[in-house]
Amino acid sequence: MTSEWWRTAAIYQIYPRSFADANGDGMGDLAGIRSRLPELADLGVDAIWLSPFYTSPQKDAGYDVADYCDVDPLFGTLADFDDMLAEAHRLGLKVIVDLVPNHSSDRHVWFQQALAAAPGSPERARYIFRDGRGADGELPPNNWESVFGGSMWTRTTNPDGTPGQWYLHIFDSSQPDFDWEQEEVREEFRRILRFWLDRGVDGFRVDVAHGLIKAAGLPDYTPPADAGSMGGNQHGLEAGVPLEPEIHDENLGAPYWGQEGVHDVYRDWRRVLDEYDGERILAAEAWVDPLSRVAKWVRPDEMHQAFNFAYLETPFEAAPLRAVIDRSIETFGAVGAPSTWVLSNHDVIRHASRLALTADSLQGHGIGPKSPGLPDPVVGLRRARAATALMLALPGSAYLYQGEELGLPEAIDLPDEARQDPTWFRTNGERYGRDGCRVPLPWEADAPAYGFGPADTTWLPQPAEWADFARDRQRGVAGSTLELYRSLLAERRARSLATGELEWLDGFGDDVLAVRNGTVIVVANTGSSPVELPEGDVILASADLDGRTLPGDTTAWLAA
Repeated sequence: MTSEWWRTAAIYQIYPRSFADANGDGMGDLAGIRSRLPELADLGVDAIWLSPFYTSPQKDAGYDVADYCDVDPLFGTLADFDDMLAEAHRLGLKVIVDLVPNHSSDRHVWFQQALAAAPGSPERARYIFRDGRGADGELPPNNWESVFGGSMWTRTTNPDGTPGQWYLHIFDSSQPDFDWEQEEVREEFRRILRFWLDRGVDGFRVDVAHGLIKAAGLPDYTPPADAGSMGGNQHGLEAGVPLEPEIHDENLGAPYWGQEGVHDVYRDWRRVLDEYDGERILAAEAWVDPLSRVAKWVRPDEMHQAFNFAYLETPFEAAPLRAVIDRSIETFGAVGAPSTWVLSNHDVIRHASRLALTADSLQGHGIGPKSPGLPDPVVGLRRARAATALMLALPGSAYLYQGEELGLPEAIDLPDEARQDPTWFRTNGERYGRDGCRVPLPWEADAPAYGFGPADTTWLPQPAEWADFARDRQRGVAGSTLELYRSLLAERRARSLATGELEWLDGFGDDVLAVRNGTVIVVANTGSSPVELPEGDVILASADLDGRTLPGDTTAWLAA
């Protein structure tokens, strides 16, 4: 008998460089994480997920990995990791680590060996090297465009200085793609999985889980004009994932996303994980649509979870929310998997700001002081609290992004000279990128760096107004966002909402979602007009109620 903890877990994402800094260098680290884990246990989450902390030149915030089996000195040592893991387990928290299998850093020893080796060599076979087209090979092997813009191919230089072969990179030229048709690559990642499983990790969040396999022959491909970018947004997606995923054909034909062969990789990985005790899991970051296609990643012999980005991309409006909730539960349930709900992460505008934008902001573009349609922070926080109260009442697993439990908004007014996201530089300042959701957390209002570390230094500057969001200002304060999250998570667990079933309740108007989950009735008013609550004692609400009246942009839980 297994607990299948992953079906119901509330999982907290830690972005290591911005969570807590133990040594005062302005960069978060593993020792800092360890020191703050009791706060997360007190919050009421079941597990943590750490974004990459591996050895890396940090050209893409650690998603360019140079050594998959060591810790970057920025974040500490393997011993620090082991100490952090032991403390998490002592507190009853599972630990999921990020894994980046589509590509490595160009500093990885394998790629350096490939550059030094001859065309056709085993070293080059680990990556995707090809001769160029044209009379002298001066043209890329095909017309594929990188997610980062420009060609998906970069030409090498031979030892004698002459132009050489080209190599493929879906993302930046410093992130060459592995050739997953090669058994040596597959065996290497089995070794990497076992390295971390042997240390005791409870699972892996798999970056670009829809990548890895490319269509045979690498045929030319021109995306449809309205197709978006179909993936990889954690590296600065240059076009938006559609809000309504069902409007697109199931396969837009991109020969580098969502190829059927990728599922063989994860079936193989699942067999590796199943060798270990304790229900180790795989969670897919697969930016594909529609949801019926995402569900392929969580069939019984593949991954355990897949992020529900269709839900994340849905506006705070009753009709589209009901549609995506129904579609999610039906689609994932058809393959025996839970839906995995999420509203924010390290790649998207924090939902305390995103839900109040009055102009479009394509995924990965970010917002800054010159962006149109900037959010009203009061409206944004109110909607974010209501949206979270709805999400945490839904059956399945839920992911929280560090700082959302404090109500943190997107940091909009970062100085231009402080920005570090490659998107900002790649677009010459036309797109702000993701720095705004990655600013170091405020822990204590009156401490240096708001308690992020022992010194005033932080790798991104913290807004002055963030003192009011500090954890110590909210702890124990009725009505604070921190206490709302603690109550939501406690009631979610006590009332077994994550294993429940939904029954929609009608008759509340077009702007209202009302649903029964077990012993709880959830009413979310996404409009501006107040509505009367049904019978039942109020368990909690995302904002103050006026007697039995539910204001706009507010969610309430009632005893059924």
